[in-house]
Amino acid sequence: MMVSIRTRSDQKREAIILAAKHAFQEFGVIGTSMDKLAEMAQVSKRTVYNHFSAKEELVMHLIKEQWNNALVNIDIIYQTSKPLQAQLVSLIRAEIDFVTDEEHLELARVAIGHFFYEPDKLKDEVAHLRAQETAMHRWLKAAYADKRIVFDDLQQVVDELDSLVKGQCFWPQLMKIEPVMSELKKQTVADSAAALILSRYENK
Repeated sequence: MMVSIRTRSDQKREAIILAAKHAFQEFGVIGTSMDKLAEMAQVSKRTVYNHFSAKEELVMHLIKEQWNNALVNIDIIYQTSKPLQAQLVSLIRAEIDFVTDEEHLELARVAIGHFFYEPDKLKDEVAHLRAQETAMHRWLKAAYADKRIVFDDLQQVVDELDSLVKGQCFWPQLMKIEPVMSELKKQTVADSAAALILSRYENK
C-alpha cells in the first residue's frame, strides 16, 4: 500500500487554498487581495504567487473543485427498480443547487470577467470541465445499458440538459437579472427538464 507524502510545498498550497475559501466568503473575491491571502495562509506573498500566478487562477482552481464535489463525485447512481423521472430529477436538482449557489456564482463572475478578453483560455478551461465524466454521464450510460433510454449521442443529451438548466438557472443568476430562485422554482425547473428529456429519449 502506497502512502501519499505531503511535502512542505503541498502543505503551503493547501493552506493558500483554505485561506482563499475563508477570505472569499468573508470579504468576497473582489475584496480579497493576494496580500490578504498570504496573511491568512501564514505564508509569504511570493509563496502565493509561486503556486498561483494570479487570483483568477486560484478562482478557477476552486471552481474546478466545486465542480468535482457537486457533479462528479456525488453518489447518485442509476437504479433499475426506480422510476426514471425521480432519478433524473435528483441529478438535475443537484446541478441546479450547484449553479445557483452564491459562492459558486461569485467565483464564476470573476472567472468570466477575467477570461472575457481571452476566449481561447476560457474555452480551454471549459473543455477541461466538460471532459470529465459526471454523475449525469454515468447515470445516462447505465440507463442506456438497461435499455430504458435510447440515444445516439451521449454528449448531445448532456448538452441539452445543460442548456435547460443553465438557461433558466445559471445565466439569469450570474447576470443578476432575476431574483434569487426559490426552492419551489428550482424543483419546478428540475421536474420540467427531466420530463422534457425523457419525453424524447425514454424507451417506451
